[in-house]
Amino acid sequence: MTTEIQPYLNDGNQRNMVRNLRSIRQVLAGDKVNETSYIKLKHFLAVLYRAKSVFSGLRIQASDSDVNTDEPVNNANLLVELPDSLNPGSENVLFWSITLNATNWTVSGVRASGDLYENRLVGISVGDKNMTRLQHPVKITMDLTTAVDVTYKPHCVFLNYSKMAFDSDGCDTVWYSGRPNVTCVCDHLTYFGVLMITADLSRADLAALTYISQVGSSVSLLCLFIAVLLFINNRKIRADVSMRVHVNLVVALILLNAHFLPSEAAAGLRSGGLCFYVALATHYSLLATFCWMALEGFHLYLLLVRVFNIYFRRYLLKLCLVGWGVPVIVVSLVIILRRDAYGPVGQDVANSTRICYITDHTVKMASTVGVFCLVFAFNLIMFGITVRSVLSLHYKKEHGPSNRDRAKQNIAMLVGVTVLLGITWGVIFFSFGELSTAGLYVFCIFNSIQGFFLFLWFLMSLRKTSNSRPPTSIETRSTECK
Repeated sequence: MTTEIQPYLNDGNQRNMVRNLRSIRQVLAGDKVNETSYIKLKHFLAVLYRAKSVFSGLRIQASDSDVNTDEPVNNANLLVELPDSLNPGSENVLFWSITLNATNWTVSGVRASGDLYENRLVGISVGDKNMTRLQHPVKITMDLTTAVDVTYKPHCVFLNYSKMAFDSDGCDTVWYSGRPNVTCVCDHLTYFGVLMITADLSRADLAALTYISQVGSSVSLLCLFIAVLLFINNRKIRADVSMRVHVNLVVALILLNAHFLPSEAAAGLRSGGLCFYVALATHYSLLATFCWMALEGFHLYLLLVRVFNIYFRRYLLKLCLVGWGVPVIVVSLVIILRRDAYGPVGQDVANSTRICYITDHTVKMASTVGVFCLVFAFNLIMFGITVRSVLSLHYKKEHGPSNRDRAKQNIAMLVGVTVLLGITWGVIFFSFGELSTAGLYVFCIFNSIQGFFLFLWFLMSLRKTSNSRPPTSIETRSTECK
């Protein structure tokens, strides 16, 4: 038995990890013992339990180097309790514990929302049977010998072979802050582990944030539609290139809000196709919003900094190719490389609230968080360069008071547009650690009503257009970028 298991433990190829785990189970299940036997290897422990007569439940204690079913184990840090309803019959009850990092294995290639605690997996099986929906659950209690940081919490999971991911369906986590151990209560048998994940929001905060987002997005969606109608019905606004750039951002936000609002309802339906579409469309709309934010910064830079030689042939068409085309490329690559990256995803650890979005953590970080960081950094740089350029007008003797007033107007306009079209999204960087809850509230409030702010911007532009006054320097030069 030992010689059969050892090769799998010594296999350092990460791609073979899941295959080796399944092979170990098959080796243990294939050995039909007539009496209880133990396997004690370095970083690997196993019990092949043979019930003598009627099965009345089983308690298994284990430490880092020892395991037993009859006697207490010194320095035990793991307890497995199997109910009598398990009824193995003539099959052996199998238990094994493996420490991955000590066997040159890691969980790379397996999707996880946190770090596997002490890189330890616990396997339980009855022969080679696939046992699910048990009448009475199994209980696995693991001591938290390593201090748990206040920003993290343990979460019970099992290894889902088909998804190549750690999943929590059918497993409940029994733990509270300060408790020295965590108990996993599960209704099936397989590989189990404990993930250390970032502490999630309370149910009250999650419900409040969801309500704020839905109400704010609904208000924004209504205001954005009105803004589009204002743009269509006013010829002077339609002729202004800056307003034509703004309306593209408005359309991107309309698409984002229109797909975000029904996302939770779509995730609750059995139709996987609908959730796939909503997730894909939400991702595309979010990327388009980010792209048009960046193009807003670029457009303002041209208007306020590059005073001369800012004529571009088919300028708006080129902006549209970037603003609407780049998201198409990103989403297409995601579909080609990992089509199952779109689907229902939980917003909290217990998966009590699910939406349709990106299920793959790596894809989400690269294609949304990564893109936003680039856009946010770009807009900050554009903001700094533009403010510096405009402020320099105050120190030039050839500029009169009227030009100074224009500079102030330009600064006010720049600050307003930059804050409305990107800076508020940067609040997300403060939604970690002690500021996590407060930061998320600020983020949800300001960004869910971003459409309302854009509506106010359109009203201000309409008011300026209705007044018969000379255009500002920005408005004059905006017609040159056609």
